Amino acid sequence: MNTSLHYLVREPKIVLDKNPLLLLLHGYGSNEEDLFSFATELPDEYYVVSARAPHDLMYNSYAWYAINFDADENKFSDIEQGKESRDLIVQFIDELIEKYPIDANKITLVGFSQGSILSYAVALSYPQKIQRVVAMSGYLNTEMAIDNFEKNDFSNLRIFASHGTVDQVIPVDWARKTEPILKQLGIDIVYKEYPVGHGVAPQNFFDFRNWLQQ
Repeated sequence: MNTSLHYLVREPKIVLDKNPLLLLLHGYGSNEEDLFSFATELPDEYYVVSARAPHDLMYNSYAWYAINFDADENKFSDIEQGKESRDLIVQFIDELIEKYPIDANKITLVGFSQGSILSYAVALSYPQKIQRVVAMSGYLNTEMAIDNFEKNDFSNLRIFASHGTVDQVIPVDWARKTEPILKQLGIDIVYKEYPVGHGVAPQNFFDFRNWLQQ
């Protein structure tokens, strides 16, 4: 069965009737190998799938949508491409559920940077499909969510968000705006900061892994 996105998979070491899924979404200019380096350290009962973004930048470098580096926060991103990738991720999740014995009620998105922005957009648009989100070094861009997403039922959605205080790519101020907005929507969110740049500190990794196992 062909899937709409290229990916790597680590099958669960503990096999259940249906296993939960961790879907890893990399950042701009990276590829599916990047976050997959975490796979061996993630809990044994999960399918760990790392997806490759659809837009080819150059050799082995991909993006979920184009970025204009000289623009301000609002004109920074190609919103239409972001929406296309949002729905492609949803389609890809459905394909994975069809292909593997994955529990459709236990889907977690783990995004870094641009992958984190997309994770928010997918979860806010389709909270009935996504149970949890780990959003690292990203921010909430509500323009990428579906229209009227605020009317969705977020009672089953949980989010772990984190950011480096000296992030030179996505300012920590952008990330700090996310928590109050999500709390207003009644979403259960844990937000943490680490004294690092645009990357995942070891402590950040341990904290999100512990959060997953709660």
